[in-house]
Amino acid sequence: MNKENIYVFLFDGYSDWEIAYLAPELKKSEKTDLKYFTIDGSDITSAGGLKISPDLSIKQLNLDDISVLILPGGSAWEDKSIKGIDKLVETLHSNNKTIAGICGATVFLGQKGYLDNVKHTSNALDYLKYMAPEYKGEKLYQPDLSVTDKNIITANGISPIEFAREVFKEVKLKNETDIEKWFQLFKNGIWSE
Repeated sequence: MNKENIYVFLFDGYSDWEIAYLAPELKKSEKTDLKYFTIDGSDITSAGGLKISPDLSIKQLNLDDISVLILPGGSAWEDKSIKGIDKLVETLHSNNKTIAGICGATVFLGQKGYLDNVKHTSNALDYLKYMAPEYKGEKLYQPDLSVTDKNIITANGISPIEFAREVFKEVKLKNETDIEKWFQLFKNGIWSE
């Protein structure tokens, strides 16, 4: 069985709660291989103060192995202090690999034009337009918590559970019924057999 190789980009101050629901499910699945990387492979500290040693640096990635790139949010996207990720995202996008961005990461995707031709969401349309003046995808903006279109997954920062559900669907982590059961449990506290 071929595994889906999922890589999560981490940086100082990343919003740790935004990947808190998807990471355990992806990590425990036999269908996926989950890895974390930073630009230079150095340890980072999340917004919640969690100190993390990544698996890899960006230079150690094999682009052919990447199925999904996950970009968590954080204010570093808004102040444009993240350097060195552009070429990776551009290469993955041009090869139709899935790129999933939540909260502040949607600002980066908007700045770089990745949201101009796909349905997408963010924290709010006004937020996206303000933070990414280069953004030209207003007509395709969806006021939803999470949206998948083509190879782009986007989510509002208050929707880590919806974000996780979209990633799970993309990699076919479980069948649709079981993904929905998972969603109902974590979102609404509804347990069903």
